[in-house]
Amino acid sequence: MNGQIPDENADLVAKIARLVEERGWNQEDFARNAGLNRQTVHHILQRSPNRRLRNVTISRCAKALGLSVNDLRNLPFARLLPRVPSAPARELTRAQLELYERAMQPELQAWLERNPERARQLTAVEIDELLSLQGTGGPLTRTGVEHFVTLIERKRKLLEQVHAIAGTEYLDVLEKLVDLMYEKIQPYKEKS
Repeated sequence: MNGQIPDENADLVAKIARLVEERGWNQEDFARNAGLNRQTVHHILQRSPNRRLRNVTISRCAKALGLSVNDLRNLPFARLLPRVPSAPARELTRAQLELYERAMQPELQAWLERNPERARQLTAVEIDELLSLQGTGGPLTRTGVEHFVTLIERKRKLLEQVHAIAGTEYLDVLEKLVDLMYEKIQPYKEKS
């Protein structure tokens, strides 16, 4: 093995499991619709990365989900979701679709497939920030996608809290606190 097969297999298993969940099927429904035994379905739905899927299993999963094997293997989760019959309607913004299409690093692609709900919450500005971190040896590779997404989510929460405080009688206190902190981060200011 070249080291990529288990990762690709784990990503495919996770993608199938998410599509089955989106379809609203339980283990029994999926086993019946795909023509697979319960043990195989159990391993897929538990996202067992150590069990390699056979081609016939992948084919049956794709057919049950109304997809081609090629699409199931190669398209990201967000592009497959609208194709799954009876999947709940979930509109992605233009910026979110751009994120899925411009995600070049395998780490980012895998994170997007594992965390579609969190990815849907990213704003256009946050998506641009995340995409700017891509690149061979770049910060996204060294530190990890989860780290940067968590930072983005923390900043979003903080801004929401500041916005809420700004609409209260504590605006003056907030302004003084922000001014004080802003002064601390300013690089060596020339004194006039």
